[in-house]
Amino acid sequence: MAQTTPNHTQNVSGWAAHDSSGKITPFTFKRRENGENDVTIEILYCGMCHTDLHHVKNDWGFTMYPVVPGHEITGIITKVGSNVTKLKDGDRVGVGCLAATCLKCEYCKDSQENYCDQVQFTYNGIFWDGTITYGGYSNMLVADHRYVVRIPDNLAMDRAAPLLCAGITVYSPLKDNNLVKTQGKRIGIIGLGGLGHVAVKFGKAFGHHVTVISTSPSKEQEAKHNLGADDFILSTNPKQMQARKRTLDFILDTVAANHSLGIYLELLKVNGTLVIVGAPEKPIDLPAFPMIFGKRNVKGSMIGSIEETQEMMDLCGKHNILSDIEIITTDQINEGLDRLAKNDVKYRFVIDIAGQSSNL
Repeated sequence: MAQTTPNHTQNVSGWAAHDSSGKITPFTFKRRENGENDVTIEILYCGMCHTDLHHVKNDWGFTMYPVVPGHEITGIITKVGSNVTKLKDGDRVGVGCLAATCLKCEYCKDSQENYCDQVQFTYNGIFWDGTITYGGYSNMLVADHRYVVRIPDNLAMDRAAPLLCAGITVYSPLKDNNLVKTQGKRIGIIGLGGLGHVAVKFGKAFGHHVTVISTSPSKEQEAKHNLGADDFILSTNPKQMQARKRTLDFILDTVAANHSLGIYLELLKVNGTLVIVGAPEKPIDLPAFPMIFGKRNVKGSMIGSIEETQEMMDLCGKHNILSDIEIITTDQINEGLDRLAKNDVKYRFVIDIAGQSSNL
């Protein structure tokens, strides 16, 4: 494992954490030269994900410092490799969580490369050449073209950035459970944050009855009036939870805090499905009886393949779906991470890397 190889000759300005204090400071490092399968991207915007927070503080115990976070990246291609035929200079593109996979296993061959057991991520991963990957808190990225997607012309690049992680994380389980091309189902979204608010937009765009489930009474106004949700359940209110028992076909759980699934499973109809996309630090409490007496399913899901991500991005272009964001500058990254830790954001921070706050 190495931070660079001899072909890492391009100086890049970025922002990195150097220890578990999580403090981000300016950091100059080197990226590889553009290879035959690569594209070079001038980064305009990078979303700030909870995963970034966990990595900079080494919450999961495997951070390789210095770490340059960021996997919700949008920008403009400035160079293409000789093997790249579907992308060109000037294209508006995005890079999400994936940097490399084996390309050979059954999952890679079935457009499920996000589940490859050799998957490496856009930052804090190990690329094919053995070097550590650095993410989007930087002004330039060299990426393998097979892990790059186009951004539709009608989508603003800043508000499109969180779709590369938050968007695909909620889109993939909706598609997997036949909720993209079918209509009229009753779906519940637990949590109204960076993931949940996009899930509400998808659910409504795809023609479903959407219920937001939250522990915060203040979220009702946001859910119904700002995002168009059809119903709201305050999960700490036993009467509301009891009144909605067996009313939902599907629930998407976006919450990363520790919680029990039992009360939420009771909201599902017989044969209903709950999909977990949030990642609590402690094991989830999963009582057996709500599953047994309702023949209910509990599944997990992580991001999506590049094919799925492009499909999602094209649908976002068709339905004009974008994240609701707060723009911050590069000198506000630490403030943004502190506020993110307190869930003090509506609904996603996006860093204006290029310092232009444009509508590109």
